[in-house]
Amino acid sequence: MNGFASHGLDEGAFEDKTGITGGLRTFDAFPKTKPTYTRRTSTGGYTTLVLSLFCLFLSFSEFRRWFAGSETQQFSVEKGVSQTLQINLDTVVAMRCQDLHINIQDASGDRILAGDLLKKDPTSWAMWVNPKKVHHSNNLGDKRRREDMEQEDTHVAHVLGEVRKARRNYKKTPRMGRGSQGDACRVYGSLEGNKVQGDFHITARGHGYMEFGEHLSHEAFNFSHIINELSFGPLYPSLLNPLDHTLATTDTHFNKFQYYLSIVPTIYTRTFTDRIPLNRTTHSPLASTSTILTNQYAVTSQSHEVPEQSIPGIFFKFDIEPILLTISESRGGFLALCVRVVNVISGVLVGGGWCYQLWGWGRENVQSGRARAKSGGEGMLHGRKEEEDEGESAA
Repeated sequence: MNGFASHGLDEGAFEDKTGITGGLRTFDAFPKTKPTYTRRTSTGGYTTLVLSLFCLFLSFSEFRRWFAGSETQQFSVEKGVSQTLQINLDTVVAMRCQDLHINIQDASGDRILAGDLLKKDPTSWAMWVNPKKVHHSNNLGDKRRREDMEQEDTHVAHVLGEVRKARRNYKKTPRMGRGSQGDACRVYGSLEGNKVQGDFHITARGHGYMEFGEHLSHEAFNFSHIINELSFGPLYPSLLNPLDHTLATTDTHFNKFQYYLSIVPTIYTRTFTDRIPLNRTTHSPLASTSTILTNQYAVTSQSHEVPEQSIPGIFFKFDIEPILLTISESRGGFLALCVRVVNVISGVLVGGGWCYQLWGWGRENVQSGRARAKSGGEGMLHGRKEEEDEGESAA
């Protein structure tokens, strides 16, 4: 009847096979279509190319984000036991070294004669006042640039990179010309103090402390100063602290500069696990190539003229917060990355396939509607074409 037998064809070849293999076909979630019933078009090829490029772009973005990692900031109570705190200072005062008195006094009552522990080098004030390298708080444009630089030092990758390539020592004092006498004093070095609230101040010789010798003439007072480095903890000169490279000047002899510092112990770490190695004795974190232990601080300052009965000078009052800030950079596992990439690719392909099918269905409906409009909405069997054929045959 249908000509299958004459061509040597058998309708049984189109039936499902029986047996175990045929039974498993019932659970097939991926039905197939024979290549004979599929048709490839150039539109489908363009769509596949666009989807492939989009998948490649999203996969590269996922890999780049995974490789860069993510930063988290966590506050906690400081668990480690630390008795001392290293203070790093590098400042230039517009007075002679023999006219300065430097002292540290903490809340426990201990007093450290910092002038005997820090180095003092006579220098010229004009050699240090460089507008390109010194920040003045009254300059708004300079303040914005400095805020951008300080923001960079909050990222783990930048901090670890700067620490590795930097030298952990102080620069040498520039040499003055022959015959020139220093009108300023550079005070620099590191010293250990108790890890408690304290005061660090620079005053004039014979003022503010009981000591033998003449008091310095008031005409020699000039507490204009440049702070090149003021940090707490291990010395990292490449990291920018709030008071680093700052300039403060005064035109009066009796002027008082006050700085109030709030110190927060900070850990910068890049680990692929949630555990940071601890010291077995003090239970405090251990420094390594991927972990930096330091201290950040916030500062507020004020400067004003004082009467002659008061003590002029430069005063730093610091307080240590009982919290620990941990800034960590972490990276997820490679398996999780593979899962995200697979999800992205499959989602794009499935969504793109649906959009392509909807677009094809809509295009077919539009084309069929246009065809009906051209034919007047009547079919070939009962339309005008059939009537014309019958008229021609009658004639």
